[in-house]
Amino acid sequence: MTNVERDAFPSSQRRGGCAEGADGVVRPAKISAELTTPALRATPPLRGGEYGTLPTVVGVCTAFLFLSISFLTLHAQQPPFPGIEYPRGQDVSPTFDGWERNPDGSFSLWFGYFNRNTEEEVDVPIGPENTFDLVGTGDQGQPTHFYAGRRWWVFKVLVPKDWPREKRVVWTLTNRGRTNLSKGWLQPEWEADKLLISANAAADPFLMSLGRPISDAIIDGDKAPVITGGPAQTVTLPGTATLQVTVTDDGLPKPRRGDRTADGQVRGGVEGVRVRWILYRGPGKVQFDPNVSPPVYGKPITAETKVSFSAPGNYRIRAIASDSALFSTVDIDVKVNPGASSETKAR
Repeated sequence: MTNVERDAFPSSQRRGGCAEGADGVVRPAKISAELTTPALRATPPLRGGEYGTLPTVVGVCTAFLFLSISFLTLHAQQPPFPGIEYPRGQDVSPTFDGWERNPDGSFSLWFGYFNRNTEEEVDVPIGPENTFDLVGTGDQGQPTHFYAGRRWWVFKVLVPKDWPREKRVVWTLTNRGRTNLSKGWLQPEWEADKLLISANAAADPFLMSLGRPISDAIIDGDKAPVITGGPAQTVTLPGTATLQVTVTDDGLPKPRRGDRTADGQVRGGVEGVRVRWILYRGPGKVQFDPNVSPPVYGKPITAETKVSFSAPGNYRIRAIASDSALFSTVDIDVKVNPGASSETKAR
């Protein structure tokens, strides 16, 4: 399989070829081999109470030995670890996570990405190396800043209700000398509902979802928080931007106590709505103060953060609001002008 083909297929639900892990995340099922050895039964007694003839016994033993060796060989071929982890130096692949029907009959194709580094963040500006194949513009709201690891349900591309079922929407991402493609289309098995989105979101810490353990709230009618962002801003280095969003929620899921793990941490608790801030696009590094707002339940919240920038340019900051089951996002653009000292050095 070529580089461009490697990530061309959806990584969300596949009926008949998927498996749900202990963490509630739906993943493609792993290929496994199972050997079944017929039960060895002695032949009816012959003379003197002897069982079978010598050729029969030798044949059975040989077959058993062959199957045992085959099983051990297959077992030895299985890798002891899922893969070697690299902190940096690896590439980023786009992923197609599934599609949704919209009330007006149109469709939303969800995309995410997999940064194979465990630490390094990668930037790929909008252009030939980060583009969609749609007529008119290759900019479909995709990120240019890629955090380490697998990121689910990052953005969606809207297509009309008469979009051909087999027509592909292709996201091309070239970085680290590799060109990777993700192809999204309206395959019936890849339709995503709220339960699936919440379940797979649990694998992405940015989305702050508990996944399957909180599915009862979705069944009861939980809706994603409604988040509204402030206007675009302009700052001059070394100044900071103060960003603010407001969030309302329907009160589901209701607060619940979590479980205390062996390391003393509390997992699985619901305390209300939280807001996380991340860099979505931009030429430099940013710092948030704070990264995540404290949880609030039962009333509208206003979340605020101060953002500092390492370099001038155009930035897009994303706020993610989560009620522990579902999430919503809003983006705020910030133009960062160079400071006086930077302009003096440039001259």
